[in-house]
Amino acid sequence: MHISEGLLPPAWAASWFGAAAPFLYAGLRRIERRWREDPSYKPMVGLMGAAVFVISLLPIPVPIVGTCSHPCGTPLAAILLGPLASSVLASVALLLQALFLAHGGLSTWGANILSMGVVGSFVGYGAWRLSRRIGGSLFISAFVAGLLGDWATYAATALILALGIHGGHPPVGAFFTILLAFAPTQIPLGALEGILYGLMVRYLERARPELLQRFGLVEVEG
Repeated sequence: MHISEGLLPPAWAASWFGAAAPFLYAGLRRIERRWREDPSYKPMVGLMGAAVFVISLLPIPVPIVGTCSHPCGTPLAAILLGPLASSVLASVALLLQALFLAHGGLSTWGANILSMGVVGSFVGYGAWRLSRRIGGSLFISAFVAGLLGDWATYAATALILALGIHGGHPPVGAFFTILLAFAPTQIPLGALEGILYGLMVRYLERARPELLQRFGLVEVEG
């Protein structure tokens, strides 16, 4: 999701800022409301913000499309805090990475927020909820959330790039070409990200089950 600085035409770059803005506004309102209701929410937001920053800071370059493959971190944040809050955390992580580490760019910030923050969070959260609803274990549900959230992020990135830089080629063909360029690295990375989330959630179940209960991930017994 780290689309390089200046890669997108200005009109497309601006449109992705516009698409991401409502989610960021709703996410900020959501975080503010939860902070007032539950003081323990604040350290969790800080912890997950750091996790998203670190997890998404492990790039594997994909030279022909001007971006990188790497884990996302946002599906895990969405599981624990909700997809709107996760979108905000992604925006902060991506801004810091663009400013200080040359990962992504400022002109492409909106596009990167949309792919990693919005799409990755909502797809991961939806996969988690659906898996839990049909009886999936915590490990399996977190695995599916990480896998699909990761892959959806890169499908969204491929679509954004195809629409912006397809040149004289049909956007559909450009989309599948870019998607195939991601496949060798992102298919296994998505699986590894899913396994990581599954292990982390299972650890929380054993070591800190009250956290899972507090954030509504498991039912309170009794």
